[in-house]
Amino acid sequence: MLEADAAESAAAEAAAAGGQHLTTPVPVGAAFLQPPAPGHHLTAPVPSLAVAVPAPRPTTPRPDARRPGRAAVPMSRTRRGLLTGARAAFAERGVRKTTMQHVAAAAGVAKATLYNHFRTKDDVAHALIAFELDRLAALAAELPLTVAVPALAEEVGGHPVLRRLAETEPETLVQMMALDADRWGDVVVTLGSALRISRPEAELVCRWLLGLVLQPGTVQERAAQAAVVTGQVVG
Repeated sequence: MLEADAAESAAAEAAAAGGQHLTTPVPVGAAFLQPPAPGHHLTAPVPSLAVAVPAPRPTTPRPDARRPGRAAVPMSRTRRGLLTGARAAFAERGVRKTTMQHVAAAAGVAKATLYNHFRTKDDVAHALIAFELDRLAALAAELPLTVAVPALAEEVGGHPVLRRLAETEPETLVQMMALDADRWGDVVVTLGSALRISRPEAELVCRWLLGLVLQPGTVQERAAQAAVVTGQVVG
């Protein structure tokens, strides 16, 4: 046994001197069953090749995949134009009185083009909500917190579609703003990332903004509330 250990040790020293790396093959999937011991790296075997274990090296933090205003696939110009037209149509007529033809006309396209992207008016309305959320997040990401919070308050408090629905279709507005836990979590994460604040702080800001959807108050009231909310977040 001692002779075998000595022979194995000599082989390892000879390999290290020649610039080679010795690894022990690990069954595929083993890395997902249990974590490696500290200081060890697991590699799956490659047929007919010796797999070298690289030495540890500093890693650079990955960029945030949920960076506000950026999607995995950039929105096409046509789709953006359709949602801009939908915003104008809904602001003018509300949701119930707006037809797909109204949306297409406001976007300056044929109705067939609209149907290529959205099957129903409800699909258009839900896509518009997501579109506006991304727009607000992109706006907030470009501003310091003390400016971004009151800017968001004005965007929400003075949004033409929200104001039209609050005046003529409050039940539709409440239904559109009813978010399940997953969708609400997405909203919180998106705005929290844009504002560069923690999850609890983002929850506070989002709940306040949601209140402004139904009760926007005046410009002066929104500014005063924004100052209080910003103070709570910063403090």
